[in-house]
Amino acid sequence: MSEIQPADFDTADYRAVLRRLTTLDDEAAGLRAEAERWHDERLTAADQAVAEARASLAEAEASVVEAQRGLEAVDAKANNLWSEFVHKVGPPAERYGRTLPPPAVPRQRGDRDASEYLDEVATRVSYVPPARPINTGVKFLFGVFGFLSGVVGVLAYQLLREKAAGPGAGTWRDALPVIALVVLLACPVLAVVAAKRVADRRGVGLTAGAFGIVLLTGLITAALFLAALRS
Repeated sequence: MSEIQPADFDTADYRAVLRRLTTLDDEAAGLRAEAERWHDERLTAADQAVAEARASLAEAEASVVEAQRGLEAVDAKANNLWSEFVHKVGPPAERYGRTLPPPAVPRQRGDRDASEYLDEVATRVSYVPPARPINTGVKFLFGVFGFLSGVVGVLAYQLLREKAAGPGAGTWRDALPVIALVVLLACPVLAVVAAKRVADRRGVGLTAGAFGIVLLTGLITAALFLAALRS
């Protein structure tokens, strides 16, 4: 027998209506169970989505903390490298500031991270150019230093001696001959200091031979000039 529709109640017999009414509770119970099952499924799915969202949030917060620590480590290493660079280079680097300049996005793009760039910078900062030996040209320059020191020393010596020979005996002029001698001997020593700076810039130490070239050239030049002036 087909199901009775509400419009058929007026023409249906009593038994058919009664049979239909007895099945309504079962259908309602089935629909109610289906609705509850759907609700439970949606609730479980929502709870699962919330749990996944919370897990993603916790993972994101952990990633942020780790990224912040990495950023602080990178900044600290970059500051150390910059301080080392400024200390090594000196005034030419200080024009950019003693503190670390603002970061810039590197032109090289790819999979390289900050640590690789910092390692590259550290390699460049720690690079020490190879020492250049003192060749014949540098030795000749040392000889020029000695010669000039002898000439300047003799000129200063002669000038101070002439001042000492002026009027005013018993005054400060009496000390000028001693000062003149000290100046004469100090000029070759200053030439040695200049030669030492040249050797340092080349990354080598001032050898005994180079030291002797400067000092002996200065003293011999001074002695020859003094002898020439006195003769």
